[in-house]
Amino acid sequence: MAKKKSKQIAVTLVRSPAGAKPRHRECVRGLGLKRMHQTVVLEDTPSVRGMVNRIDYMVRVAEA
Repeated sequence: MAKKKSKQIAVTLVRSPAGAKPRHRECVRGLGLKRMHQTVVLEDTPSVRGMVNRIDYMVRVAEA
């Protein structure tokens, strides 16, 4: 039986987490973002969407 291809999103850090709330900085690190303008491709899961929604002012999201 063929596997279903999971949806993925590309998350890019466009604003520095310096000066942000500690929980927001933890979300940035949890998504795997370390530098400005770095892009990571992640599975589109509810937990990832929750972190992205919390820091939506710092990241840009696109379908991968």
